Amino acid sequence: MSTVYWITGLSGAGKTTIGKLLYEKIRMTDLNTVFLDGDTLREVFGNDLGYSREERRKCAMRYARLCAMLQEQGLNVICCTISMFDSVREWNRENIQNYVEVYVKASMDTLRKRDQKGLYSGRTQEVMNGVVGIHMEFEEPKSSDLILENEGDVPPEEQVKRILLV
Repeated sequence: MSTVYWITGLSGAGKTTIGKLLYEKIRMTDLNTVFLDGDTLREVFGNDLGYSREERRKCAMRYARLCAMLQEQGLNVICCTISMFDSVREWNRENIQNYVEVYVKASMDTLRKRDQKGLYSGRTQEVMNGVVGIHMEFEEPKSSDLILENEGDVPPEEQVKRILLV
């Protein structure tokens, strides 16, 4: 049976880097595998939702339902998304078979140092919409199958090996 790997954490925590490596590793033995990233999915859905709490919830539920649909069709899904709501992750647990939740956790100091998108330094327009973890509450996952501390001392390839052991 196929699996949904829901990789969550704050912006800059390393979700996409780890998720892409996981995708490449799984795809070596199972071509029925897809990679979804929150930023790309926003574009796919036409950037029709903003960044308010309610719009973020709607967006996350779109991703959750898409993952469920793809998994029901026999695809492994790696979905990297902030997914800041307990309610969305709870929906996933109740509605997706073979659901593996991975929380990629990094300290605010590490996130500020990485700051690829300029969110934490205030260099981008998105800051006006509220940065999750600073201006907007991130409901930290409470029942993840795996928590990856990602301060940069463990290579992403090693983090992927840990996910595959779940």
